[in-house]
Amino acid sequence: MPTQSKSFSLLLLAFSGLAILISFLAVSSRAVPETASVSHHTASVSRRTLSVGTTLSTYSEHLNAVSAVAWSPDGKYLASASYDKTVQVWDPVTGQRFTVYRGHTNWVSALAWSPDGKYLASASYDKTVQVWEAATGKRLLTYYGHSDTVTAIAWSPDGSHLASASFDNTVQVWQSVTGQLELTYHGHSNWVTAVAWSPDGKELASAGLDTTVQIWNASTGKALLTYIGHAGSVTAIAWSPDSKHLASVGFDKSVQVWNAATGRPLWIYCCQGWVNGIAWSPDGRSVASANTGRTVQVWDSTTGTPTLTYRNHRSEVLAVAWSPDGTRLASGDDDGIVRVWQAPLACQCASEEQGQPVREGAL
Repeated sequence: MPTQSKSFSLLLLAFSGLAILISFLAVSSRAVPETASVSHHTASVSRRTLSVGTTLSTYSEHLNAVSAVAWSPDGKYLASASYDKTVQVWDPVTGQRFTVYRGHTNWVSALAWSPDGKYLASASYDKTVQVWEAATGKRLLTYYGHSDTVTAIAWSPDGSHLASASFDNTVQVWQSVTGQLELTYHGHSNWVTAVAWSPDGKELASAGLDTTVQIWNASTGKALLTYIGHAGSVTAIAWSPDSKHLASVGFDKSVQVWNAATGRPLWIYCCQGWVNGIAWSPDGRSVASANTGRTVQVWDSTTGTPTLTYRNHRSEVLAVAWSPDGTRLASGDDDGIVRVWQAPLACQCASEEQGQPVREGAL
């Protein structure tokens, strides 16, 4: 296992002055009628009282860092992706493991459930996106359109399309059933590390090493807005449930919430280290960030007030996701551990950490 941090480990090469070879290869995807390896197992689970911030279960079946976590739309299952090249689907209450997907040949960087909960899409350093049945692990399609590592994926709200971001500096939009490429977005000048579909389905947001977050029309690829509030690479982005705001985080050690129509910041909070992940609560009242300092921070989404700091991880936290009912959070770390814990209500409790909120229009 590499000794350096695994949060976008290849991104760090950019800071060493290594040149990036941009060679976009337009390759159509094809269906792969394979069945991935499936296994069944019950993981060790720690159950405790249901107080805010309390760990409800701990999943420790991965052999390397957990790069992504995602809840099924009905909240019954969790999927976790890892640098052990697997995606595992399991019960967040009991820890029982249902499926282990082993279709990738390199680190798995991202995953996403289809809106109907039947399928998972996973992205990898092997340059592919693979779509497969969540219940059986049967692979349905492999998308080969990117010429470099695929870093992030997002389903359209209606499930008809997937958007994938890559180190080849592009975001590609393609049909989720056939793999037919429909749109390639070339707006970024460096590696693209994040992509998110607006809940209303009209727009896509993407971000990367060029320090920008760009919003563009999901149907035409027309650029609508470029947010330049970050001073370093942007690692993750998330839309508010009403599609009116975006939250973005990155290597500049900040969490920023801003108006998606105007680009004006609602608030900016300075953290003590890099921020790897961001998730918006289903009710829109809170955001949670995954941090290098072994913590997950929860914030009031309107004021930027920190409401809780979760400190039970023993290594850098790489990913965080909110359950669909808003009652729980799942977070994955560099040690390969996923912890499920009780989510707070907005402004329920105060944090010890300090920051600098910025009101809208102040910048």
